[in-house]
Amino acid sequence: MSRITELIDKLEREHILSKNELTEIISGHTPETDEYLFEKARAVREKIYGKDVYMRGLIEFTNYCKNDCLYCGIRRSAKGAERYRLTEEQILDCCETGCGLGFRTFVLQGGEDGFYTDDKIVSIVTKIKEKFPDCAVTLSIGEKSRESYEKFRNAGADRYLLRHETANSEHYGKLHPKELSLENRMRCLADLKGLGFQTGCGFMVGSPYQTAENLAEDLLYIHDLQPHMVGIGPFVPHHDTPFAEEKQGGLEMTLLMLGLTRLIVPNVLLPATTALGTIHPKGREKGILAGANVVMPNLSPQDVRKKYLLYDNKICTGDEAAECIACLGRRMESIGYKLVSARGDYVK
Repeated sequence: MSRITELIDKLEREHILSKNELTEIISGHTPETDEYLFEKARAVREKIYGKDVYMRGLIEFTNYCKNDCLYCGIRRSAKGAERYRLTEEQILDCCETGCGLGFRTFVLQGGEDGFYTDDKIVSIVTKIKEKFPDCAVTLSIGEKSRESYEKFRNAGADRYLLRHETANSEHYGKLHPKELSLENRMRCLADLKGLGFQTGCGFMVGSPYQTAENLAEDLLYIHDLQPHMVGIGPFVPHHDTPFAEEKQGGLEMTLLMLGLTRLIVPNVLLPATTALGTIHPKGREKGILAGANVVMPNLSPQDVRKKYLLYDNKICTGDEAAECIACLGRRMESIGYKLVSARGDYVK
């Protein structure tokens, strides 16, 4: 047995390793040790969630953003972005379509857009919950005050996604403008957990300046936070950002992070992201086989999907939602898993 497989066994038993041990796996993994990890991750995931793959209906309702993160295609200074906002009625129409297709979770995702005041978000969430009471509402709208988060929670929002992007302050500063801080991002995540949201953090794999030690720090932060969801995807450059010429994140390293995350937080809801499918034709299938158990088809109106481009070459921007689900269903069946219509809540 190799040193790496010994460390993977220890992680499976204890759900935590030291930073040095995690860095050792990240720096020294091989295709053979990866497969060993993925077998462990699948076994853990199937013990808790079976072979079900939960689908979330993604509604990208605004691509306006006040922030200027260096990696993002809808950053404030992205001159080529064609901006849009969906009305409350359009958002409810997306939910209506999704409900008819079997979705029981809607993810409202957007840039940090001041047009959508707390009252507007509360109104949207309240109406979704009234109209579709058996459905979960997830928000992914960035950094807010604890008071704002509390209003959203009281309106009925169930989950909140807020990627931390990196758990290293110095690295965070290289990816974000000066007005954003890792300290505040982590404060937001602590507030969300404290308010009873099913809380999701996450990070990009292969972002500029990232080291193996940074990835180990991400995993340690995930262990400490104990989130209900973790979004992990490869960094994919966007042509209209300062990182346009940077190297894309790798498939193997992203899959490795998925497998390690499954062993660190066994019950976690873990998406096989669209970005994974963007960098490899079977990226999402590979993500599921590495321990993921969620996919997020797009329910946004087709005429706005190409405008919500956080990175280049995003897949599925032209597909009808029904086509997308049918395709994903076949993809999951091809690897022995099953796309299901369920809220797919975190199992304690």
